[in-house]
Formats: sequence, C-alpha cells, structure tokens
Amino acid sequence: MAPSKSMILRFESKDGQFRLTVDPSDLFPSLLSRILDKLPKTVDSRTLTLSNKPHDGEDRLLSSLEGVAIERVGLKNGDKLFVKYSDQPPMNGHSSAPPATSTQPHNSSNRLNGLPILPTEDLPIAPLPQTSPTATIKNPWEVIQQSPLDDRLDKQDGKIPRPRDQKMCRHGPKGMCDYCMPLEPYAPEYLTERKIKHLSFHSYLRKINSATNKPELKSSYMPPLSEPYYRVKRECPSGHPPWPEGICTKCQPSAITLQAQQYRMVDHVEFASPAIINSLLDFWRGSGSQRLGFLYGRYEEYTEVPLGVKAVVEAIYEPPQVDEIDGCTLLEWENEKGVDEVARLCGLQKVGVIFTDLIDAGVGDGTVICKRHIDSYYLSSLEIAFSARLQAQNPKPTKWSDTGRFGSNFVTCVLSGDEDGGIAITAFQVSNSAVEMIRADIVEPSADPSVMLVRGEEEDDGSPSRTRYIPEVFYRRINEYGASVQENAKPSFPVEYLLVTLTHGFPTESTAMFNTSDFAIENREAMGESQELQAVAKKLGVTGNKGRPDPEKGVRSASDFHLLCFLHGMEILSKDEEALLCRVSRTHDLADGFQLLNTPGWATLLAILEESGERPPKRALASSYEAAKESFPDSDQLTKRFKGASLR
Repeated sequence: MAPSKSMILRFESKDGQFRLTVDPSDLFPSLLSRILDKLPKTVDSRTLTLSNKPHDGEDRLLSSLEGVAIERVGLKNGDKLFVKYSDQPPMNGHSSAPPATSTQPHNSSNRLNGLPILPTEDLPIAPLPQTSPTATIKNPWEVIQQSPLDDRLDKQDGKIPRPRDQKMCRHGPKGMCDYCMPLEPYAPEYLTERKIKHLSFHSYLRKINSATNKPELKSSYMPPLSEPYYRVKRECPSGHPPWPEGICTKCQPSAITLQAQQYRMVDHVEFASPAIINSLLDFWRGSGSQRLGFLYGRYEEYTEVPLGVKAVVEAIYEPPQVDEIDGCTLLEWENEKGVDEVARLCGLQKVGVIFTDLIDAGVGDGTVICKRHIDSYYLSSLEIAFSARLQAQNPKPTKWSDTGRFGSNFVTCVLSGDEDGGIAITAFQVSNSAVEMIRADIVEPSADPSVMLVRGEEEDDGSPSRTRYIPEVFYRRINEYGASVQENAKPSFPVEYLLVTLTHGFPTESTAMFNTSDFAIENREAMGESQELQAVAKKLGVTGNKGRPDPEKGVRSASDFHLLCFLHGMEILSKDEEALLCRVSRTHDLADGFQLLNTPGWATLLAILEESGERPPKRALASSYEAAKESFPDSDQLTKRFKGASLR
C-alpha cells in the first residue's frame, strides 16, 4: 500500500488564520497541541470546536473526535475549517490552566514549550533542589505547587469596587466612568485612604506582573519575581578562576541601595484566643525570666487588605531553652519533627516565633517598662538577624519566581511594654534584602540595638576573607534640610531599613481550635512544672472512673496541643490512631471520639494510665474509726492499756 501524501488544511478563528501540514491518516485529537500553538495563550482547550462553516455549521468538539481520522470525514488538500473556542478567566495578568483529565491535556497558557502536562505527574510542594543558589527553574509554573491559599488568591480578580459618584458621574445606573470604575488592588489612593502601609504580596505581584508581561503583545511569559542575590556567582561565563582567585563584573554583586520594602508577605497576625498569650506570659510572671515559643497555626485570606493574607495562631510550643532576665538561649530541639508532624495532622504549620522582653516597673501595679518606641528601636539588630535566619529556613514556594521561591511567610512577634505601661504585642517581618544580607554574611548585629553593622572583608585575625564578598551598601535618608540624600552604610546603618511591620489582633468571636489549655506546658521544669502521666490520667478522666473516661469529656480534654505532643512522644498510638486523635481535637466530633475510644492503641494508653496514674482516694479517717468501733466494742479499753506503752 502506497503511503498517504501530506496535505495542507487551513484554519480560521476569531484571532486570525493559520495552516497546518497533516497526514490524511492523522487523528483529530493529535492536532490539539499544534492548534493551541497557533492560538492565544488564554484559550480554554476544553472548548475547542471545529466546524465546516463560520456560522450554522456542524460544530464538533475536538475532544469528541477521539479515533476519527482526517481522511474519514472527506477533507481534501486546501480545505478550510473554522475554529471556535472560549477564553479562560485572567489570573495575575496570566491565564490559569483548567483541570485536566486523562484524555484532555492542560492548555498551553501555562507553558511555553507546547508539551502537555500529564495529570499523573507528582508535583513537589516545595521548590526543587538546586545545584547553585543562582540556578533558575525552567517553567516554574509547571513544577512548583503553591499552597491552596495562593492558588485561590491567584484566581481572584482583586479589584476594589467603588459606588457611583453622585456629583461626578453623569451616566445611568448601569454605566461606568473614571470616577466609579473599580480600582486595582495596588491603587495608592485606596491604600492612603485606608492607612495601609504596605502592599499585600499578591497585590504587589499584580503590579509588577502587569509591567513585566503584557498579554496584548503576545510575547513569551517571564516570571515577574526574582529574589535578591548579593553573593558572588559561582558559574561565571568569563572563564576566569572562581572567586576568591578571580572575579569580574559579571559575577560580582552590584551595589546595594537599601530602601523600605513596599510589600509584605503576611499582612496580619491573628491569635485565636487570649489564653494563648497568657500561657506564655505566665512563665515571666512566675520566674521573671524571658521566654520564647514557636507559633503554630495556618494562613487564611485577610479581607481588610486587598488580596491580603493573615496568619492565624492556634498554639505556642516552647522549645528547650535557658531563660534569663535579659534574654534566652535556645538549646537543641530534639523532637521538633515530631511537633511539626502533630501540627500537620491538626492542619497547622509553623507560622512564626514569639518572645517576651518585659521588665517590671517596680511600682506594684503590674505595669512594665517601655523599652521599644520610636526613639529607640522596635526590633534589635540581633533579633533581626535571628528572624532573618528563620525566614531563610522557611521559604515560600511560588510559581511566579524564576527560582521557585520568594520570600517567606514566617512572622516574628514581640511581647513588650507600651507607652502606657501595659503589655503589648508587635508583629514584624524582615525584608527580603535583610534575609539575603544575613545569608551572604554582609551585616552583623551591633551592641547598639538600633543599628546594624556592615562587615569588613577581613577576618578577625586581619587576613582577607575567602568566604564572603562585601559589596558597596548605601541607604537614603532625609537630612536636616528636608532633602533625600544617599549615604554610605559603612560602618553602620539604622535597622528600620530592614523591617516590615504587620498588624495583629484577636477575633471578635473566639473560635479557637483547641478548647482546653490546662495541661502542663513542656520544658518548664525550671518553674517546677513537668508533664507527668498522672496529669494525663487526670485530664482524660481515668482516675476515679475505673479507667474508663467519659466519652464527651475525653473528646473535650484531648483538644490540647501540648497534650497531643506529649502523647506523640509516648509512641503508644499508631499513625492512624494518632491521626484520628488529632482529628477529634480539631473537629470536636463526638462520633470520632467514640471511634477513638474503641481503638486498641487508646485502650493500651488507658491501661497504662490506670496503672501509673493517681490511685483512688482512701476512705475518710472518721468513717474508718466508726467502723472499727462497731467491730471492736472494747477498743477503748485496749487503747487505754497501750497508752503508756512504748516501743523500744
């Protein structure tokens, strides 16, 4: 049989015409990727339809022509087909791909090479490992999986609606003009009116993406985000020996000009209950020493800011530490992975850190000294370095960055005195430039908490450093004449250039996940508090109830994050039973509570608590005396007889 000759088919759509060279034996679904390459990137591939006429023709979905060859429908060389389709809703100036099925590949709007993304691919939750800090990921929107919250915010329009202006609008109720049209989420007039100091991350993303990628130009998509990099690039194309033996303008970092970061990764910190803060303050009230804890919670949408994000704190875990009056020193945290696993089973994650900085005023009314204010500092240089390291350890995965990550959602909270002598919470993040400067070893903390030192290129012994390169660092300030001037940051500069302030608060109606917090908090042996099996037995109601707690009480009492972490360390429950326990603690479902009571692991736990827990209280002395008196009527004479006897 002679091979079939190729032929040309013409296609016409609302966006123009194109032609394809095909074989008569080709199946129609095989043309999908080639047709999408000729169409705009916003096309929804599920709606792609072919027709023999521009109007009132026989319209057939391309996906419905599975197994149908081109020659079977009688098409000849030079025939024209009409292509019809719908567009996807815009997302950050770029299109979002619809869900794909086994027979329907993803649309090419989120890819550049035209290859379909199979739905069975295992997409990582975190950025891929990189051989070099400067290595970029090809098509990060295909391989990076963001958090569900980021995906939801990407799909939102984000525009700020405005009512019809009664004075300036001259159109009807269904019209629109410049005075009533919706504003972009980064509109400066709206931020000034609402006194919003920083853009939210997704508003900032919309702003720079609209300037980087213009869909009307039909140019190749470029990730709009790029993390700062202040270190020497290792893979220099110039061919000279690697630094410190050689360096050139292509691999050395540029000069750094510090300025206030105009966006923040998290806009608000919400504590689910005041009891979470009071439990941390109780340590300072009882010992006078400072205390540090890690915040466990989740990220949610914050509606007070356009496309905002808030961190909802549900629990504070206090790691091993040595506490003193003027600070604390962290020790090795051996069970950190176990605590993170318990938080994951509860639907939580590590969202930040909190520490106290309190000094009693000494007047006896409970007031504290105000150390942090506008004339001193809000976060010291040492605390900024500490926060920067924690943010570097918790990067934010995002498909809008060429490296697959950008910034961090990790927050830092401080409990300190305010100007009225009360205890107040302040929330911060350090800028992305601060994180990179700490990572590159460019700056170091100073003895003066309000300034940060720029390091020199020499080691402590005076020899040239072989591990760090210090570029020029500048910052801008307003001088005494009101003019903006640029100054060299060496040897030091104010820490305000590295800070981003966040708002904080409590919900109007408390909806805390954990409804009890009376179990002993971990690592408080210095105060005489320890987590004991007797405390677990008492909390679960084992004592005094013959080892069988009341089901409703068991469900309520198990809703304690510190108790869950202690039970995880006992390693009695299986993984499924522990997941069920965390679900009971999170949802307070009585049906799940009964299911938990009938598991073998829980029965084993109750048996252990019954043996090692508190014993049932003995009978009262009076009742025992009356019973003995009834059994022995002559006991009074027996007592008199032994009254004068002594044991030798």
